[in-house]
Amino acid sequence: MDVKRLSETVSAAPQIRPAEVADLAALGFRAVICNRPDGEGPDQPGFEELARAAAEAGLEAAYLPVVSGKVTDADAAAFGRLLDRLPKPVLAYCRTGTRSATLWSLAEAARGRALPEITAAAKAAGYDMTGVARRIANGGRTPTTSGEVRHEVVVIGGGAAGIAVAASLKARSPDLDIAIIDPADIHYYQPGWTMVGGGVFAARTTARTMASLIPRGVAWIKAAVAAFEPANNAVILDGCRVVTYGRLVVAPGLKLDWGGIEGLSETLGRNGVTSNYRYDLAPYTWELVRGLKRGAAIFTQPPMPIKCAGAPQKAMYLAADHWRRSGVLGDIRIDFCNAGAVLFGVKDYVPALMEYVGRYGIHLDFQERLTRVDGPARTAWFSRTSPHGATTEVERHFDMLHVVPPQTAPDFLRASPLADAAGWLDVDAATLRHARFPGIYGLGDACNAPNAKTAAAARKQAPIVAHNLLRDMGAVQGNDALYDGYGSCPLTVARGRIVLAEFGYGGRLLPSFPAWLIDGTRPSRLAWLLKERMLPWIYWKAMLRGREWLAQPELAT
Repeated sequence: MDVKRLSETVSAAPQIRPAEVADLAALGFRAVICNRPDGEGPDQPGFEELARAAAEAGLEAAYLPVVSGKVTDADAAAFGRLLDRLPKPVLAYCRTGTRSATLWSLAEAARGRALPEITAAAKAAGYDMTGVARRIANGGRTPTTSGEVRHEVVVIGGGAAGIAVAASLKARSPDLDIAIIDPADIHYYQPGWTMVGGGVFAARTTARTMASLIPRGVAWIKAAVAAFEPANNAVILDGCRVVTYGRLVVAPGLKLDWGGIEGLSETLGRNGVTSNYRYDLAPYTWELVRGLKRGAAIFTQPPMPIKCAGAPQKAMYLAADHWRRSGVLGDIRIDFCNAGAVLFGVKDYVPALMEYVGRYGIHLDFQERLTRVDGPARTAWFSRTSPHGATTEVERHFDMLHVVPPQTAPDFLRASPLADAAGWLDVDAATLRHARFPGIYGLGDACNAPNAKTAAAARKQAPIVAHNLLRDMGAVQGNDALYDGYGSCPLTVARGRIVLAEFGYGGRLLPSFPAWLIDGTRPSRLAWLLKERMLPWIYWKAMLRGREWLAQPELAT
């Protein structure tokens, strides 16, 4: 008996036997639904046999036979009514469980549950709902019209990666029909939020309207993606609109899981709890830094992967430097609670960082993951993992808490056929083509390539995807462009000093400048000027406009 849970109250299973019904009762089930017509298979017990066994075990039984491959809207509505009537929890079964899972998915859609949530729950139980995604998006009903729009290239995401790749494509092929799908009105220069939290930038300088940044000649579909149908070259939008494509580029960025830490959402932006990972909170970080004269400041880092792995400690160094300049550093205890085991993943940069850890008197607490926050009580709880794998809870009191939330791929991607087993976009690490579906490409933070998730990585990836996509279309000549894993993390160790970490796959150093100009392993004033003055200009005026300064793709030999 292979019971698979779809929700708190509903599970699905392949064909069950009368002798197994008592076991279901022992597991706590109070009702069963048979979705398999009698006589479908030669080894199949009839529903009446199951019903008798259910009655003997004290379970209610219902019969809603559905022909394999022909789940109708009426079937789904009837299933929903059964769920309303029957005592919970309920087990629904058919030959494999797929029909039952399909009926549950459509019934949930009729109740208003979002498509990504439904498909993610079904996928976690082992059922692929891709084939009914359009119906789920349409509230559990079969769409009466296709509502399809087609573009030669469709780009998912209007962030740094999405706009950069659209601009790179247009620079190479000005007449190419491209559409970007993104529901946001505002585009943010997220690398600038560390500087906002350090009192260097004003928040407003990191935001521009999306309409002002969409490359000329590129269509903007202002909508949210609900699901993918790679077999049909289709993307399903919220509301069941369908966009079809010749080629697809997936660059949706990351989901910040604020709800993944108990109590965090309720206290963000007050009670001394802040984060530079949100536009509206970065100014509060600077307010807290300026206001703290004594007490305890905690900076956290969740398990990898996260966008800009150096950002959690950048916030800490800038704060500590301000406290040092203000003469209060000795009255403030600083803890860096890092869920990982090392300060930074590329060892060449650690000695320089450790100098500043020592200078600021920072306490390094490795293998500590933030799990719960009580803002009014100014208390945070961490799960500490010992070298032997044992876990203990650590309680810490704070006057200021800078939180970095856990991060995942967006729900609509994690539940899709495009994702790997961990939920990330499954790409070839060198060419950035999808590993299994021709004509699909990926870049940016949602990919499973083992590179650092930074804007600098997206700047390098965009020309590579543009070249390889057009090469596959026969529009450009030459070999594949190859990505070496380049990423950059300007580690702001003090106001006016940056360790410019630049590296690729395997931690190989990939400096953009000669060591006599900028030695990336040492703090540099010139690197600070690059971060403060040049990189925002490069982002707005070059990267998002298809101008590939220091980002020309390298071709395979």
